[in-house]
Amino acid sequence: MADGSMTRAEREAFLAEVHVGVLAIEEPGRGPTALPIWYEYDHGDVVLGIERDTLKDRLLRTAGRATLTVQTEIAPYKYVSVEGPVTLEPHAHDHLAMSTRYLGPELGKWYDDNNPPRDGSLTVRLRPEHWRTYDFGKLFE
Repeated sequence: MADGSMTRAEREAFLAEVHVGVLAIEEPGRGPTALPIWYEYDHGDVVLGIERDTLKDRLLRTAGRATLTVQTEIAPYKYVSVEGPVTLEPHAHDHLAMSTRYLGPELGKWYDDNNPPRDGSLTVRLRPEHWRTYDFGKLFE
């Protein structure tokens, strides 16, 4: 039987594509909180932009770790799930670059102009320690 696991190069190429991720963070006394989020893959780190004093901010500071899962929506399905420690940097991520990545140049600029980052924007870096990947398309090779 074929193995659907992705190589390092395949998972990094997949993360470089545009997908909405689902960020999962431990929430004490409950199951993990899982929320959709835009991300970038930058030199081995997953980079996210969040606002200060939000649920994501509070949970990330408490847990110190998170998992991001990214998947395709069309068969044959692929997914990458990465887990590791996070650092929160007290400066805004490049909001326009992220908006343009997900929405294209015209709509990305409109989104950025109409939804500017607040003074409390943060950059989150998730350093991958554990990976789970699968490419169901490999089962047909």
